[in-house]
Amino acid sequence: MGTRTVRTATRELLRELGLTTIFGNPGTTEIPFLTGWPDDFTYVLGLQEAGVVAMADGYSQASRQPVLVNLHSAGGVGHSLGHVFTAYRNRTPLIILAGQQTRSLLPDEPFLGAVEAANFPKPYVKWSCEPARAEDVPAAIAHAYHVATQAPQGPVFVSVPADDWDAETGKPIPRRPRIPGYGPDPDAIQGLADALDASERPAIVAGGAVDHDGAVPDLVALAERLDAGVWVAPMSGRCSFPEDHPLFLGFLQPERILAARTLAEHDLVLVAGAPAFLYHVHRGEAEDALPPLYLLSDDEQVLARAAEGTGIRTTLKLGIRALTERVSAGDRTAPKPLVRPEKPVATTPITAEYAYATLSETLPDNGIVVEETPSHRNILHDYLPITSTDTGFLTGTSGTLGYSLPAAIGAAMARPDRKVVAVLGDGSSMYCVQALWTAARQNVPVTFVVLDNAQYAAVRILGQTADGSKLPGTDLGGIDFAALAMGMGVHAVTVTEGAELAPTLASAFSDPRPALVHVHVDPNPTALY
Repeated sequence: MGTRTVRTATRELLRELGLTTIFGNPGTTEIPFLTGWPDDFTYVLGLQEAGVVAMADGYSQASRQPVLVNLHSAGGVGHSLGHVFTAYRNRTPLIILAGQQTRSLLPDEPFLGAVEAANFPKPYVKWSCEPARAEDVPAAIAHAYHVATQAPQGPVFVSVPADDWDAETGKPIPRRPRIPGYGPDPDAIQGLADALDASERPAIVAGGAVDHDGAVPDLVALAERLDAGVWVAPMSGRCSFPEDHPLFLGFLQPERILAARTLAEHDLVLVAGAPAFLYHVHRGEAEDALPPLYLLSDDEQVLARAAEGTGIRTTLKLGIRALTERVSAGDRTAPKPLVRPEKPVATTPITAEYAYATLSETLPDNGIVVEETPSHRNILHDYLPITSTDTGFLTGTSGTLGYSLPAAIGAAMARPDRKVVAVLGDGSSMYCVQALWTAARQNVPVTFVVLDNAQYAAVRILGQTADGSKLPGTDLGGIDFAALAMGMGVHAVTVTEGAELAPTLASAFSDPRPALVHVHVDPNPTALY
């Protein structure tokens, strides 16, 4: 193929892999990679690396495609690690490409050098390397791509010394198709089908991996064939079952006792695309034993650490389809559908319940909700049902704050045909608030709704529940989110009266520009789980 620079060979590879939209925040170690930037590539600039990774994560999840992220040596990677952790928990296929100092300087630990660069983001990347030779860079990126996009998907990391990009290489560009998913063991899936056929009150617990694999319609078909009620797994990051379906029963809480009590009415539980189970708080051991469990997962770690149950490893779409083909349509009585609370009346201050009910009434059809309101998550579940079966809901699954504001920007860039609405807490918003600048620069159709209760309420509530007193560091208040947004080029308005909320949201949703609605809500939420 003749010689060309590593930079030229890598760009050819990135075109073939579809990695031409790149999210980054560059420094001097990235100059050789960026110089002579091709016209058919897009560089999305973020002003801080954590926000850059979260934007790329939202873009990847909404587009269902891998994304390249460009970071700056050890400092930039260090800034980003909170949301690299989030990408790992979200199972997002990010190829993180970080600059490294010139090879000849590395023995002296130079300025901007990354010591043991490939080890720095571990264990929250699936694979990482710094190529031994400059000519190995394209092959390392191809390797990273195939690791990132195999189930369970996740971020990977490649560190490239600055002088590698100008080196010449005659090595052929690696060309291989993306590796597809895999089906379950036939005997194992038949055993599960037999158990379901024998059950009288089966339930399905739907995890985020179902929507991640585009298998929501398949799960609906399975539930309808079984007349099985469907619960959402604790802290799920995606909507994997339409929440207006008559078989939808609600949400499991991330606490052992509550989860066991909720599932006690069933005689078999199929957990699809989630751990069994993810918990946040500990209030003692559950007295009620869990029903017999079966787990469908593409993640060997989820299956290995499950304390009980029968595990079947498969990607979700193929596993659910194989199961649906084998189970019999029984004559079970369908469970009673979920009854949702009535919309509360408008008050001042605005309650979170009223805010979410109003959002539900005004949200455009087929909108994407990106959420990060830790103190109001259960209220969202009650008053804002997600009905889209294609990436209708996204949130971070790591607990690292600051994900959803920038992730909503990436999602809006990936799906300009859909309105993206980010519902955020005041505390969560401040972690990556500078991403609003990118929203304005890219002119994306996203609306940020900040529910401001003037505190880190989740910390206060859980502290009080645990008999804590005089907890410092929970009071916020006095942040002018509208002024912050307008200072970065995003139109913004503040709402304090309940009657103002619906028309304000409707106006923001109809605006093709990015907009922020700052909503003052009741500062006294009292319960989480």
